[in-house]
Amino acid sequence: MEGYRHVADQQWLVDNSFFVAEGRLVVRRLIELQQWPIESILLTPAAAENLADVLGVTRAPVYVVDQELMNEIAGFNIHRGCLALGERPETATLDRTTAGPFGRVLVLEGVNNPDNVGGLFRSAAAFGVELVVLGPDCGDPLYRKAIRTSMAASLMVPFVQASQWPDAIRDLRSDGFTVIALTPNRSVAPIEEIFPHSKLALLVGSEGGGLTEEAMRTATLRIRIPTTADVDSLNVTTAASIAMYHCFAERRS
Repeated sequence: MEGYRHVADQQWLVDNSFFVAEGRLVVRRLIELQQWPIESILLTPAAAENLADVLGVTRAPVYVVDQELMNEIAGFNIHRGCLALGERPETATLDRTTAGPFGRVLVLEGVNNPDNVGGLFRSAAAFGVELVVLGPDCGDPLYRKAIRTSMAASLMVPFVQASQWPDAIRDLRSDGFTVIALTPNRSVAPIEEIFPHSKLALLVGSEGGGLTEEAMRTATLRIRIPTTADVDSLNVTTAASIAMYHCFAERRS
């Protein structure tokens, strides 16, 4: 159970190719997905009882300990009483083969707050996004808090790293994507003027500064979500969710 002593040490987890799933719902989904190798599961008796119906699905070792021992191992209060160590694969990179089969893509630039990363993945799953592309300075979708905030959606929606930027945007356009950059700039067209595209990539930027000018110039076009004059911008998760609903909701399978 050595890995659980490093639950709060993200760099150790990354260096040793692990990620942490926390909470009954998240661990349940991790088991049910059967897509991620699970190194082990650590549960309190109450959590083990709650997950009894799915624990038989996994071959991973299951350790049941009392709350006090779990807290001692992890070094802080795991009040949910439920942890799992998943095996972290090497993150794939975006190339034209990867981009080709998809039609609904979310592209992030500089989004590093784990709450926002998790929230974006949760909305991406809700609105049928098939791939999330992580541009420069993005947070880790397999960070414990991001997984928890996403309600395990970051374990469900595929993601890739854009190793070249903004060349990744150009590659998407070369693959036939309309790349739409989301901006609060009131001089650009409102989102209502965007109609469904067979291949559409929605591009959103950092929590503070938004998209870089370089990224916006490389996109196909820019759009905004109309707001009252009293509000100059929306939280990136809120704005992207509205845009995903408008761009992708009618095309959900």
